[in-house]
Amino acid sequence: MTTVPISMLDVRAQIDGAMRAAVGRLDPRTHRVAAYHLGWADAAGRPADAGGKSLRPALALLSARAAGADPEVGVPGAVAVELTHAFSLLHDDIMDGDRTRRHRPAAWTVFGEPAAILTGDALAALAGELLLEVPGPGGPRAARSLAAATRRLIAGQALDLGFEERDQVGLRECLTMSADKTASLLACSCSIGAVLAGAPEPLVAGLAAFGAELGLAFQLVDDLLGVWGEPAVTGKPALSDLRSRKKTLPVVAALTAGTAESARLAELYARPSPLSDAELREAARLVEAAGGRGWAEAEAGRRVERAAAHLADADLPDLVRTEFLDIAAFVTRRDH
Repeated sequence: MTTVPISMLDVRAQIDGAMRAAVGRLDPRTHRVAAYHLGWADAAGRPADAGGKSLRPALALLSARAAGADPEVGVPGAVAVELTHAFSLLHDDIMDGDRTRRHRPAAWTVFGEPAAILTGDALAALAGELLLEVPGPGGPRAARSLAAATRRLIAGQALDLGFEERDQVGLRECLTMSADKTASLLACSCSIGAVLAGAPEPLVAGLAAFGAELGLAFQLVDDLLGVWGEPAVTGKPALSDLRSRKKTLPVVAALTAGTAESARLAELYARPSPLSDAELREAARLVEAAGGRGWAEAEAGRRVERAAAHLADADLPDLVRTEFLDIAAFVTRRDH
């Protein structure tokens, strides 16, 4: 199991009260779905503990410290990005037909698609509401930043869905999709605490640039885990991305490599019928043989190096810079 950085260990405790207070504003039916999705309750509403990694809130609190502020200043931003992330996952599971999330049934399979969609909508609205309540100019600036990131996230999701209807997808447009769908919210997370703290624009821009590169590294690793991750650790079925024939970054790198393995992989992906377990294993082998796995692993490393270069130029405390880099290392080495 990958070691979690110190910056991420106590984040849930730091924002738990604010998260629960925010979600507590929802109507009872929506609150029940949200509490389940966030890991606070089981399907019957009994208390549970099945939360996620708290990566985005950790980055938000760290970005407040980067601006010389107390982490508490970044709490509204940390809560807002986590609510936005939760909204995106609720909708994503429905669109992808994923039936499990964090080792248990996805919310839509428990409460139905309409309830899950409405809960996602409510969490997205709540995120902006929280930021607009922050006194001073930082709140509206942070709300605008999150709204722009959410718009890009939706654009990336739309592009991803569009890929399912096409036989050919280029690697450059796949990177654009990932930059929107995943990296935009990571970039916002890495800078929103500094925005709330009133940091100068060069620092905010540098932190956002760090987050954008980190977000692409995160997605590359996520795509690798979607093929080669251990189901007992990831909480997703084996070869899940290949089973749904998603055009992820390593898959597109393999499909566009121009090799015999690329052609065979394209043939499997074009089949109208579900792939057998043997064909799924063959597809995984083909992605690796065509260079998709190696490219994705190397590209994730390159993105982290580029992220680190943005931090090197930023005016922030050395300890905070180190903690950002520790999280970046975790992102590329994680197993779930």
